[in-house]
Amino acid sequence: MTSRKSVRPLDAGSIIKDAEKELQSSARRLFGKRILTLGGLALLSGCDLNNDKSVNTMLRRMSSFNDGAQALLFDPRELAPTYPESMITRPFPFNAYYDIDQVPEVDAQTYRLELTGLVKGKRIWTLEELHALQQQSQITRHICIEGWSAIGKWGGVQFSDFLLRAGVDTTAKYVALHCADNYWASIDMPTALHPQTLLTLTYDGNILPAKYGFPMKLRMPTKLGYKNPKHILAISVTNEFPGGYRENQGYNWFGGS
Repeated sequence: MTSRKSVRPLDAGSIIKDAEKELQSSARRLFGKRILTLGGLALLSGCDLNNDKSVNTMLRRMSSFNDGAQALLFDPRELAPTYPESMITRPFPFNAYYDIDQVPEVDAQTYRLELTGLVKGKRIWTLEELHALQQQSQITRHICIEGWSAIGKWGGVQFSDFLLRAGVDTTAKYVALHCADNYWASIDMPTALHPQTLLTLTYDGNILPAKYGFPMKLRMPTKLGYKNPKHILAISVTNEFPGGYRENQGYNWFGGS
């Protein structure tokens, strides 16, 4: 099993450079629309708003600054708040980029979680094997970039324990997650190893419902909702910047809450 001492600190500068290289011009423009007015752009940057190249350069710098600030402030030892059961939001809201009648159906009997990339150990896992691992639960707040939040009770396997058990190279930069609903997201390794990052298999004491991400969801109370992928089919470990479904549309990559 890989030692926890092999985990290196967050290489914020390297990650920022990767994100900057991958952020497409259309995404930069969309990002700018979400964070600044045109007047604010001109005031903060002094750029010519009729010059597309000038605007895109400024937006790239703003996005990199935002990601960099969050990465530098992230403390892998600091815990997000937890709550009593009396504060659970009921019902917990459904949220996705599609309607609830489009939630994917995954067959528990044939399901296999596949690990690829910088992995030396077991690469294929069944649901039965995952449920047999040591389980824990947390009651934490889900914070959506759309402006709402909700408190839920999530149960499953501490992600760091799973990665170590699977022989993942924890000195790698990124962990990417690929999902049955064609969503994907990626996170930095220090976030993957955070003690509250949970490979979720249950919700409120029951098998994770399809609307919340069956067969599993990666629950990270240190990240905004769009960084918490559902219906996970595959996990890849890499040093190549993976991007993400929302991030490639202009959302910040780090996505801290």
